[in-house]
Amino acid sequence: MAARSTSDGVVATRDELRNAIRRGDIDTVVMAFPDLQGRLVGKRTTGTFFLQQVEELGTENCDYLIATDFDDVAVPGYKFASYDLGYGDMLARADFGTIRVTPWVPKTALILCDLFSVKTGEPINVAPRQILRDQVAAAQRMHLEPMIGSEIEFYLFRDSYDQLHDKGYRNLLPHSPYMEDYQIVQTTRDEYVVGEIRRGLEAAGIPVEFSKGEAGRGQHEINLSYTRALEMADRNIVYKTAAKEIAAGLGRSVTFMAKYDFAETGSSCHVHSSLWHLSEGAVRGSAFDGGHGAGGHGAGEHGAGGHGAALTDHFRMYLAGQLAAARDFSILWAPTVNSYKRFQPGSWAPTAVAWGSDNRTLGYRVVGHGAGTRVECRIPGADANSYLAFAGTIAAGLYGIRHRLQLEDAYAGNGYEAKDLPRIPTTLAEAADLWEQSSIARECFGDDVHHHLLNMARHEWSSFQQTVTDWERVRYFERA
Repeated sequence: MAARSTSDGVVATRDELRNAIRRGDIDTVVMAFPDLQGRLVGKRTTGTFFLQQVEELGTENCDYLIATDFDDVAVPGYKFASYDLGYGDMLARADFGTIRVTPWVPKTALILCDLFSVKTGEPINVAPRQILRDQVAAAQRMHLEPMIGSEIEFYLFRDSYDQLHDKGYRNLLPHSPYMEDYQIVQTTRDEYVVGEIRRGLEAAGIPVEFSKGEAGRGQHEINLSYTRALEMADRNIVYKTAAKEIAAGLGRSVTFMAKYDFAETGSSCHVHSSLWHLSEGAVRGSAFDGGHGAGGHGAGEHGAGGHGAALTDHFRMYLAGQLAAARDFSILWAPTVNSYKRFQPGSWAPTAVAWGSDNRTLGYRVVGHGAGTRVECRIPGADANSYLAFAGTIAAGLYGIRHRLQLEDAYAGNGYEAKDLPRIPTTLAEAADLWEQSSIARECFGDDVHHHLLNMARHEWSSFQQTVTDWERVRYFERA
C-alpha cells in the first residue's frame, strides 16, 4: 500500500486503503478501540465487507467491553452498562486518521475507532479514547495544545505465552541472564525480537527514536517520537499490541506488568508533557519556553539547579496542578494491584510526590531546554492505560492553570529518604479511596467518568482480596 508522510508519521489515506483492498493487498481490516485496561478490542472484517458496509456505518459492539476486568468478566456496579440495562450495543466508528498497515499481521490494516451511543449518536464519555479527547478539548478551549512523549518498558522472555500459561507463569526465563542497561552486546542478542518491533512500528507509521536495554534481565525500552496527546496514546496502544504479537510470532513473550518479579526492576511508562500555544488550529510555540537563552540555565527562584528562572507562568501552574492531583489521580498512573509493588525506595520508581530539576528520585522531573522544556511524570507504570494516564496528566495541569496554583520550591535531594514529602499510595485500595474522595477528580472529569473509573479500581482490588496466593499457601499451609 502506498503511504503519505505527515507530521505525525506515515499513515495510509482512506483512498489508499480502498485501493489496497480492491487490489487484494489488504484483505482484513481490524476495527478496534481501547478498553479500560488499555488493550485493543473490536472486530476483524473482510476488506470487501469493510467497503460495502463498515467504512460508512461502523461496527456495533457490546457495551460491556468498556465495563469489564482483565478476565473479561461483566463487572457489576457500573452505571454505564449492566445486566439491568441489558448490555446493549455501542457503535464503533473509524477514525480515518489512524489507518495503519500492520506488517506483522499479513494483509491487514488497523483502524482505531471512537465509540458512540446507538440510541443518541452522542460520544460515549466513559470510553478511554473519549476521556482523553475531552481533556485535549479542554486544553484547546484555553488555546493550548498538549504534547506528550512516553517511555514504555517491557521484559522479554524465552518462553512462549503458551509455555508460560501451562507452567502457571512460574520459573520464567528472561531472554538475558544479565542486566541489559545500555549494553549493546546484550541487546544485540535480543535484536531478532526487539528489532522486529522497531521495524514493524516504523512500517506502521509510528516513528521510533530509540530502543535500549534497561535495568533488568531481559528488560527493554522503546521510545516513540513525541506528538499530540491523542496520537501519542494511539501510538502506545499499537506499540504494546505489536510487541506482544511480534514476540508471540517468534515463539517468545513480553510483559508490560509493572513488577513481574519483586527482585527485578519495575517497568515504567514515564510521561513527558508540555503545553504549546494554539492559534487557528496551528501550534505556535511552547508555553513552557521561558526564553532565557538556550533554555534558561542558571539557578532560579526555585533553586532547581538550572530550570527555576526558565519556567513560565504556564509551566509553574501546570506543574503545581500535577503535584496537587498526583495522589488523587494514582489510579490513572497505577491501575492494578501489581502497580504498587513498583514503588520501592532506590528502585528508580518514585515514592515521593515532589518535583526537581533532572532528579530521578522524585515523581516529577523537569528536563529539556528551550522549546523542549517539559515535565516528566515518573509515576505511571508500563501497565497504565495511556489514554487514562495522559488524560490525568492534562487534567491535572489544566486544573493548576485554572486555579492559578503556586508552585512549591524544587526538591534537590534524595526523594526516597525525605521525611517531609507526600507519598504515592502504597496500595490500589488507598488509591481508590483518594480518587473517591477527590474534589479535583470530580471537577476535572465529571461524575460519570469519576464513578466509572472508581468502579474499575474497586473491582480490581476486590478480586485480589478474594484470591488466595501462592505466597500464602507456602507460608501458612504447614506452619500456621
